[in-house]
Amino acid sequence: MDDLRELIAAGTIDTVIVAITDHLGRLQGKRCGARSFLEDVYPHGAEGCNYLLAVDVEMNTIEGYESSSWANGYGDLVMRPDPDTLRLVPWLPGTAMIQCDVLSTGGTPLAPSPRQILRRQIDRLESLGYRAYIGTELEFLLFDDSFSAAWDREYTGMREASRYNVDYSLLATSRLEPVLRAIRNGMEGAGMVVESSKGECNFGQQEVTFRFDEALRTCDNHAFYKNGAKEIADLQGKSVTFMAKFNEREGNSCHIHFSLRDLNGDDVLSGDREHGFSDLMEHFIAGQLAALKEMTYFLAPNVNSYKRFVEGSFAPTAVAWGLDNRSCSLRVVGHGAGMRTENRVGGGDLNPYLAAAALIAGAIHGIENRLPLEPVTAGNAYTTDADRLPTTLRASRDLLAGSEIARKAFGDEVVSHYVHAADVELSAFEAAVTDWERKRGFERL
Repeated sequence: MDDLRELIAAGTIDTVIVAITDHLGRLQGKRCGARSFLEDVYPHGAEGCNYLLAVDVEMNTIEGYESSSWANGYGDLVMRPDPDTLRLVPWLPGTAMIQCDVLSTGGTPLAPSPRQILRRQIDRLESLGYRAYIGTELEFLLFDDSFSAAWDREYTGMREASRYNVDYSLLATSRLEPVLRAIRNGMEGAGMVVESSKGECNFGQQEVTFRFDEALRTCDNHAFYKNGAKEIADLQGKSVTFMAKFNEREGNSCHIHFSLRDLNGDDVLSGDREHGFSDLMEHFIAGQLAALKEMTYFLAPNVNSYKRFVEGSFAPTAVAWGLDNRSCSLRVVGHGAGMRTENRVGGGDLNPYLAAAALIAGAIHGIENRLPLEPVTAGNAYTTDADRLPTTLRASRDLLAGSEIARKAFGDEVVSHYVHAADVELSAFEAAVTDWERKRGFERL
């Protein structure tokens, strides 16, 4: 904050973005004049309509949410700035951003807020003596078309930024460097540590990865990066999508690496059990597996999300764990203090706070109940008789609605809020007439 005051006094910063992450995983908020931010917003918070946690993608108000409706007058929520998230936005002149906790006007955490949901799970875990560390690997597709041009063409006939599979290709990704370098340097300028960028399988598909961190900071960074990548691409007349499945080729994943340490920062997952595990590691994995089907909604929250789950596609379908086995939902990698699980279920459209909260809640379930670990999957999990992930949003919604694990971890209000969010998505999809239907039925049916 002292640095910000100096930059504002010098005229270097004139705008401070005050942002929250909504229930759909989007950054929402206000651009504040720098002086007003220092004198008014930082000490007291900013207010916004509480429908920010209860709208659809089109920003239509939706009835049926307990926290926000015409019945309670669509009142305000409070965005309380968290100084730990203050950063520059290098690609926007004179701009800084701060991310916020979401409170009621009475000052209590607003239960459906994704950041508050994650905070609660972090507190539960730390009461057991452990701290969660997370790294996300988020993929996107890059197009040579601008967002405006893509909208005008209704997202048809778009030009991918590469014309063939560019997985690990250095030649092909060099052509994408003007955008990728701007993204990497922009994120570094915002205080994040970029590990690498690399090509992926689909045309124009890329992955940019960042150093792992404590769970809340990683999710703040994730939300900032996802929004920033879109802005940076847009400034260069390009567009990116984080849709889980844009076309019939490879989808966009968001693999989540997850580990625990004790409150002193010491390793707790490695030990002298089989595979070099500790007792805790076994419960840690077992709990995540036990909760995975019921929590799939938080990793795959949209109708489109489930089109990733194709056998043999590097997107998992089996509820199974393996040692460095990419056919499993949970892949165990690393050794010693670097040992962790990689959850491979999530798509690029997930909300990072909700996904991280679900993983932590599963781990707590395993630790508190000392769940035994099922045998490792050594071969192809796609061909085993292991239990399967839900394959539709409706099935996932029903599992969440009936989940005792979720209700114990998050509370009835949160579960009801996100079950209703699933209902809203399903109703919108089921009412839509798609291009597929017109092509199939206009003449021939």
